[in-house]
Amino acid sequence: MTLADSYRTVRRRTERICSHLQTEDYVVQPIADVSPPKWHIGHTTWFFETFILKPYFMGYQEYDPNFNYVFNSYYETVGARVIRTDRGNLSRPTVLDVYRYREYVDEAIERFLCQEPSPEVKELFILGLNHEEQHQELLYYDIKYILGHNPLFPAYDKDYSCPKFESTPGLISISEGVYEVGHQGEDFCFDNELNRHKVYLNAYEISGSLVTNGEYLEFINSGGYQDFRNWHAEGWDWVKVNQVNAPMYWHLIDGEWFVYTLRGLEPLDLKESVGHVSYYEAYAYASWKGMRLPTEFEWEVAATHFNWGKCWEWTESAYLPYPGFNKAPGAIGEYNGKFMVSQKVLRGASEATPQGHSRITYRNFFHPNMRWLFNGIRLAK
Repeated sequence: MTLADSYRTVRRRTERICSHLQTEDYVVQPIADVSPPKWHIGHTTWFFETFILKPYFMGYQEYDPNFNYVFNSYYETVGARVIRTDRGNLSRPTVLDVYRYREYVDEAIERFLCQEPSPEVKELFILGLNHEEQHQELLYYDIKYILGHNPLFPAYDKDYSCPKFESTPGLISISEGVYEVGHQGEDFCFDNELNRHKVYLNAYEISGSLVTNGEYLEFINSGGYQDFRNWHAEGWDWVKVNQVNAPMYWHLIDGEWFVYTLRGLEPLDLKESVGHVSYYEAYAYASWKGMRLPTEFEWEVAATHFNWGKCWEWTESAYLPYPGFNKAPGAIGEYNGKFMVSQKVLRGASEATPQGHSRITYRNFFHPNMRWLFNGIRLAK
């Protein structure tokens, strides 16, 4: 597949994800962590305009100088920007304006790719494709939050279907030893997956399957959210302050549990893997079971022995740089390194991860209170 073909494929997928939305859905921002779909459409377009077209395409005319302020996310090097909490206040540019911007940049990229870019620019272009794939997954998170917190619980797509994953029963034993972790090879990876290095692991066991809704319901019914003994102090404070008593999107209606899905509100499927839990909840559940969460390196070493990809899996590891980690110069150096504080690593992928975007070495990261991402729990001991 040519670079132009890859670009078209990625850009069309973003638009397919949004094809189920009504215009009003594009502009909602219920909480600071959720960006309006309109903003994602504009930001992923801004990335290609800012990092490819403006510096490398001679004669390119910027679509609208104000859009740098509107659609810059966190790149201090690139200039001022709308603060994240105000993205939902932008009634203008309109959804139509943003799609026109997207079309304008797409046409310019097609002309730009008539000639083979330099290796350096090609590497940056591929980063842009992976960046948009990350936002495709975020779009699913944000759309689900927007619709799932509408009191009518409207469906995103009544025909939406989740991929099925076969579980590996029981526990998988891994011997103690020195193992190599981190990305190797010449194919794409993010800078936080480098450098490959050795780690020592004690012998451990890891579950071949994810925790199910039915198993997590046992924790709820046992009083798990009322018993401080299985919680970190910070997690226990979070439970009390936010009055948490179940995973996000669970609703107890007339004594029966329901869950909001992208198909709408449905009875809770006890066999499905539990999702939308914070690190605090994952840790508390593991403690209640007399087990723990795996470290990210335990997960990576064991991942060839079980199926993964249903949902991102919380690990016990803090998000830190690998030995020899170096940030790239300029704005691209802000991509991962500056977030390596106060966050937990998640491993795997989810049903919303684009095909070809997942790797066994992929390091996702979120703050421990986050629940709107597609995540789950795998236990270790």
